Amino acid sequence: MLEPIARAVQTNGAFRAICRPLASTWVNLSGYRRLGLRYDDLLREETPIIQEALARLNREESDGRVYRHRRAFQLSLSHQELPSSQWTQAKDDYKYLQPLVEEVRLEHEERDAFNSMTAVRK
Repeated sequence: MLEPIARAVQTNGAFRAICRPLASTWVNLSGYRRLGLRYDDLLREETPIIQEALARLNREESDGRVYRHRRAFQLSLSHQELPSSQWTQAKDDYKYLQPLVEEVRLEHEERDAFNSMTAVRK
């Protein structure tokens, strides 16, 4: 349902020009960058697809994720933020987990489609 809307937003330059400042304002107000987190650090880990994607992360990204979570948790407990020089910059807030999540989701869909096939005898 949301895919046609997403395609329309991506292809319509005027709409994108309006939404981009709103999106960056929303990201800044959310506050996760002030704790040193990235967007993909906020994904719920309870789903099987996310768990499998996390298992596929390379060691460096996985260790960085754990470090960012622990640091953010400690800052949250002490009601503090990182100094502004240590906030996550927009260029560092790339999607490191989303491609793996999409890959796993497609594999699960393919597996479900394969498992639901029925054999037809002629």
